[in-house]
Formats: sequence, C-alpha cells, structure tokens
Amino acid sequence: MKIKEVIVVEGRDDVTAVKRAVDAELIITQGFGIREETFKLIEEAQKKCGVIIFTDPDYAGEKIRERLSKRIKGCKHAFLPREEATKRGNVGIENASPENIIAALSKVRTLVEESSDTFSKRDLIRNDLVGGDLASTRRDALGKILGIGYANAKQFLRRLNHYGITKEEFDAGVNQLNERG
Repeated sequence: MKIKEVIVVEGRDDVTAVKRAVDAELIITQGFGIREETFKLIEEAQKKCGVIIFTDPDYAGEKIRERLSKRIKGCKHAFLPREEATKRGNVGIENASPENIIAALSKVRTLVEESSDTFSKRDLIRNDLVGGDLASTRRDALGKILGIGYANAKQFLRRLNHYGITKEEFDAGVNQLNERG
C-alpha cells in the first residue's frame, strides 16, 4: 500500500514497523523534544504532499500530536488502539502488526479548525460512553471503530467534534458496538 502523505512518527523503531506495512516517506520527531529543523521539515512536507501524524497511543504521543497540530495546520491523524500497540507493557507504534498499522492508516482523519457542535455530552451519556462502569471500554471500542483512538470523555467529545465525524458514522459505530455486546 502506497501512502502519498509523509507520516510523522516518534522514533526509528516506529519507522521500521510502518515501512513493514506501507510504502511511505517518514519523518521522526525524536520524541517530545522536537527540534526546530524537524518542525520546518514537517511544515515543508505538509505544503508539498500532506502529513499524517501517527504517534504512540500514550500520554507523550498525545502531547506530541498536540504540539504538531497547533503549529502545522491541516495535518491528518491516524490513531492506533493501545492494545494493538502494546507488547510486554511497552506502548508504541513499533509493537503493532503490519495489518493493524494499515487499518489505522486507512481510517485517517483531518483535524478541522472550525469545530462543530454536532455532539454533546448528552450523546455520550445516552450511549453509555460516560458515567457507567463500561464507559471507558465502550469509548475505546468506538474510538477504534471511528478511527479516532481512545480518549477520556472530554477528549473523546472534542475528537468527535473536531475530526469531522458525522451523526451517521457515530450512530453506525454505536450500533456496531451494541451488536458486539
């Protein structure tokens, strides 16, 4: 599978894992301490062919994603579910199978500057995505279905409204989740 955008990852091991799955150019952030030259390289890539931010599904990965998104507008985002990126307690893209990487990259989302108010906390409550014993598990599963990753309730709502999720996609995802039990 050939990816036209440049994929931004955190480290060299992530590059190896992604290259096993897809044919793409990659840029490494070297973790949270992103150097100015790296930002400029990513900015150039965004102008020329687009960028997909594909960071680890952990706290540091989310912070890197946030920093990149604030500075470089219009980036696409791919999210890998935490359980697909974990091996012996280590969380990272480098632990994912080629199939899981391809699945994550096939559900790429673009962060929209103008967020919508399509979803509210009421939608989360109504669909048992907040407040119940299984809320966290349900958000994790729905995030995987929608391609927006796992997040706490507040962040999940933000992603629903910032990544262009439609009511139809949300309802179909919730139906799929409910069918699974």
